[in-house]
Amino acid sequence: MKLSEIAKILNAKILTCEDKADEIDIKIVGASDMMSDVLLIAKPGMLLITGLNSPQVIRTANIVGIPAVVVVRKNVVPSETIEAAKNFGIALLHSPIPMYVACGKLYEKKLKDVAGIIE
Repeated sequence: MKLSEIAKILNAKILTCEDKADEIDIKIVGASDMMSDVLLIAKPGMLLITGLNSPQVIRTANIVGIPAVVVVRKNVVPSETIEAAKNFGIALLHSPIPMYVACGKLYEKKLKDVAGIIE
C-alpha cells in the first residue's frame, strides 16, 4: 500500500518527504513506543507507528531501514524530529488517532505485522 493511501486512512498529515508518498510502498507495519523493541523487530521497508515524537525515533528508523514513521495521538512533533527526518530522508507523518486504532485500521486493509501474520 502506498504511503499516501496510509496517510488518508489514518487521517495523517505528511510532515516530510511528501513528494515520495506515492512511491513508498508499505507491506509491513510495526508499532512500539520502545525503540529497543523496534531494533529487535524491525524489517526493512516497514512502517513504524509510535507515540514517541523525539529525534531518537528517526535515528532508530534510519538504523533499521524504516522508510516511514507515523507519530500517533495528540502529540506535537518537535521541529528537531522533523529536521532529523528530513536529514535522513525518512517520511514522517502525524496522526491524531490512538495507536490501537491506527493499527486496527491498517490491519483491516490487510497490511501484515512484522511477523508476516494476517488472518
